[in-house]
Amino acid sequence: MKAAIITFPGSNCDRDLAMGFEKAGAEVVRVWHKDTELPAGVDVIGVPGGFSYGDYLRCGAIASRSPIGQAVSDFAAKGGYVIGICNGFQILTEMGLLPGALMRNASLKYICRPVTLKVATSDSAYTAPYGKGAEVVFPIAHHDGNFQIDAEGLKALQGEDRVAFRYAENPNGSVDDIAGVLSANRRVLGMMPHPERAIEDAQGGADGAALFRALAAIGVEA
Repeated sequence: MKAAIITFPGSNCDRDLAMGFEKAGAEVVRVWHKDTELPAGVDVIGVPGGFSYGDYLRCGAIASRSPIGQAVSDFAAKGGYVIGICNGFQILTEMGLLPGALMRNASLKYICRPVTLKVATSDSAYTAPYGKGAEVVFPIAHHDGNFQIDAEGLKALQGEDRVAFRYAENPNGSVDDIAGVLSANRRVLGMMPHPERAIEDAQGGADGAALFRALAAIGVEA
């Protein structure tokens, strides 16, 4: 399986995300934001956390309009798997690949600590390894992780079983305790917590490893 990791000016979790895939046995290729095409044979795209373009406009807004953006959108439109974590989640919402928006934390403070998540659905490649109702611990590190969506959009997410993860104790004010959401075809995932920072015991826990193992199996099964 081949995973492409996108790097923007200000990305600081791209290496962590690459390590998550590599430890699961995937081949990783690095893609620069000014590239206009993805490498051949890519099975999954990873959009990492950080502070793309310094978050000088809205978080992820400038990155969403980078040269590589169209290739990512085209890949997703063809049914490709895309995971956006933290700033990557913000970028995917700005691209229109996922609904909602990530607002300033309700506390107006940056939060950096491990949190417990509840797996809200098992119906996705990302969450199936855990099973619905399972609890996992991933770190968060964000200032703008407060997921908001209008009432109609929230009803759609709930009715279509597209909430991937919920916070056990909401740290940022997100509506319905949402920590991660899926696209309509369930192949695009955006989440604020960092599974790539929980792939081995030396990091304080390895709950994120199963997610990357599942993704690494996608290309093999195909």
